[in-house]
Amino acid sequence: MPAMLDSPASPRCAVVIPAYNEETTIAAVIDRVHQSCNAYVIVVDDASQDQTVTEARRAGARVICLPQRLGAWGAIQTGLRFALKNDYAIAITMDADGQHDPGFIPALLQPIEQNQAEVTIGAAPARVSNARRLAWRWFRMLTGLKVEDITSGFRAYNRSAMRIMIKSAASLLDYQDVGVLLMLRNGSQRIIEVPVAMQARANGKSRVFSSWLIVAKYMAHTSLLALARMNRPQSKHYLSKSERL
Repeated sequence: MPAMLDSPASPRCAVVIPAYNEETTIAAVIDRVHQSCNAYVIVVDDASQDQTVTEARRAGARVICLPQRLGAWGAIQTGLRFALKNDYAIAITMDADGQHDPGFIPALLQPIEQNQAEVTIGAAPARVSNARRLAWRWFRMLTGLKVEDITSGFRAYNRSAMRIMIKSAASLLDYQDVGVLLMLRNGSQRIIEVPVAMQARANGKSRVFSSWLIVAKYMAHTSLLALARMNRPQSKHYLSKSERL
């Protein structure tokens, strides 16, 4: 179990959980969030075909139901827009499958609450497979990103970082990894990694690192994206009206 900090999470913190067919795990994840911190839980249901919505509501979460599948990143953006519109100071993103331990949420919040960072990432580099380790090394070399756990979706964002994450340009991304980190870096957001432990996924394995062929396609696609976005400055002048929350 992680060491808990003395002060609970701020009630102005929202935990955003994208979920697709996670009826067997979602309630337990929500319960653990409530046990770990004082945060508002937002489950964004990505058009599940099981009882995810029912289980999430029964566990006390606010559930946003998407009419069609947007994927995990689209669901996360939906949750971030909700958090911004409802004046939450910080948003935590985490998985619905039990991989991320809510007990580490206070540790993710601390650097942001102490104005040391705009973004924190729950890092567990020891968990990596050979394929993931190869991809991370390549992307760090390509982009100059000083982040060890590039693909961790266990993160905390303050409001300035959330505004970057809901930009139209971010909607073109497929996952909360290299493209997102480059947008944050180009937007002058300070990023700090916080050591965390991660559990085995309750329902399968990573879709990105499930085979070497998929890894090769992911690396090629993400490399092109990274090259296109490197050193591209972010400007508030190019925010659409809906993005200026």
